[in-house]
Amino acid sequence: MDRPYVRINVAATADGKIDTFERRGSAISSQRDKERVDKLRAEADAVMVGGHTLHDEDPKLTVKSESLRTERLTRGLPANPAKVGVSSRLNLKPDSNFLNAGAAQIFLFTTKQTDEAQLSMLRSCGAEIFVHDGERVNLNSMLETLKQKGMNRLMVEGGAALNFELMRLGLVDELTIYVAPMIFGGESAPTTAAGSGLVRSDAIPLKLVESQSWDDGGVLLRYQFEKRSK
Repeated sequence: MDRPYVRINVAATADGKIDTFERRGSAISSQRDKERVDKLRAEADAVMVGGHTLHDEDPKLTVKSESLRTERLTRGLPANPAKVGVSSRLNLKPDSNFLNAGAAQIFLFTTKQTDEAQLSMLRSCGAEIFVHDGERVNLNSMLETLKQKGMNRLMVEGGAALNFELMRLGLVDELTIYVAPMIFGGESAPTTAAGSGLVRSDAIPLKLVESQSWDDGGVLLRYQFEKRSK
């Protein structure tokens, strides 16, 4: 396979929302789920987010547990997985969490819509940048590049637009969803997958391979992606 194994991980409400209409990165995961996500990060070679999550939530994308970081080091790996950001137009601040929290490789994929001053600043912060032609980042090419950089297991933490495009292009192997016992509502509140959407005949098939009901009231679902007929 000329791309990493790709796992999308999501925490969603019972009505499928991954944030409120305010889009401020509202907490959804329980403590147990946060610990599960930390383990997934520790198992990954890289963790990726799209433009909205990157700019509006400014995630750290680091492994929180000291024991998990130590375990990575004993395996000859960096303490934290690499951070990957994807955005048609980058607009990060030099003091952002994404650039500064935790020692980690940083890969940024963008287009020529990002101005040279921004690119220069990001390179000075140690980020490795890949500028694609066209209005959007070529996700197939991006994953090939990550594979070439030694990223064999990629964890995707949103947002909805990136999730959908990866799924639509058949670039996802696994989807895990923690369904929290709460309702956000709101027509504009983001869901697991956004984008242009699909007609019923083009729906992306999933195979449920694991289901757990937790004492915190949540449910953990793990799906594998089935091949679609041409």
